[in-house]
Amino acid sequence: MRIGPYQLGNSLVVAPMAGVTDRPFRALCKGFGAGLAVSEMVTSNALLHESAKTLRRIDHLDESPPIAVQIAGADPRLMAEAARINVDRGAQLIDINMGCPARKVCRVLAGSALLRDEPLVARILEAVVAAVRVPVTLKIRTGWDAAHKNAPRIARMAEESGIQALAIHGRTRACMFSGQAEYDTIAAVKASARIPIIANGDISSPEKARAVLAATRADGIMIGRAALGRPWIFREILHFLDTGERLPPPSPAEFRAVLLGHLDALHAFYGERVSVGIARKHIAWYTRGLPDSAAFRRRVFQLPTAALQRSAVEQFLSEREEAEREDSPAGTTAR
Repeated sequence: MRIGPYQLGNSLVVAPMAGVTDRPFRALCKGFGAGLAVSEMVTSNALLHESAKTLRRIDHLDESPPIAVQIAGADPRLMAEAARINVDRGAQLIDINMGCPARKVCRVLAGSALLRDEPLVARILEAVVAAVRVPVTLKIRTGWDAAHKNAPRIARMAEESGIQALAIHGRTRACMFSGQAEYDTIAAVKASARIPIIANGDISSPEKARAVLAATRADGIMIGRAALGRPWIFREILHFLDTGERLPPPSPAEFRAVLLGHLDALHAFYGERVSVGIARKHIAWYTRGLPDSAAFRRRVFQLPTAALQRSAVEQFLSEREEAEREDSPAGTTAR
């Protein structure tokens, strides 16, 4: 898949997720094969550009290109300025958020709320594209609600304004994340599109990835929630699309290395005070479904320091590995 001057290594994209797709997570997903990873949403409100949280969100130190930053807002002038600021700070691709369904975002008429105001959508797209010399992409939902699925019209506006790729989540804003994503709307957009179309929504397995690509004829797929605690899903999908075969799950040793490495990266990136809280949700995602994990999470969530947190995780994984070795025939192990 090509976006502007960037030929991506493959068609798998890490969805921008607030509070998740920080630099450590993006690097991890790219390491497992993702062709593109988009940053957390950055507000267009100029007053927040120098906050510690925003500066962390646009930290791209040693990140592999192309560096993609998502911006959100409802004012064309401020959105254009946000794009310029991020390009000045290293962004090589700007993504516009018109898909976030969160109430706090929609209350200020940003995110997917913009889909109700097509003239404003056009003004924002035109302003941002004109403001920067890097590719600008767009992420949307299929519409505001089932009665107002205007993704095909938004797609035409995007092409006319110079947007160079469009990601579509197969739900309306009214759906939030409930029910099943639908792909017919994405297929309809792709049928007449002249720019790359990226399908998003409920792509949680290699088989589902292949099915969605077949159903939509999309140029790429975007993975979000399915990568939480499972960043190797990109490796699994790539292998399945290439060979039709399923990779085995990570070995206990690799699982341990990935989780502890992710914790170390989070602790280094955020610092002691912030990182412990950030890491808790990742620990929860990695360990869900493991035996005794609920009791373990209750314990580890009470630990106040990064060192204690890491030590507890390492001990839990060691105990699980030992239990699996004892339970496995002929000394074999499996997760």
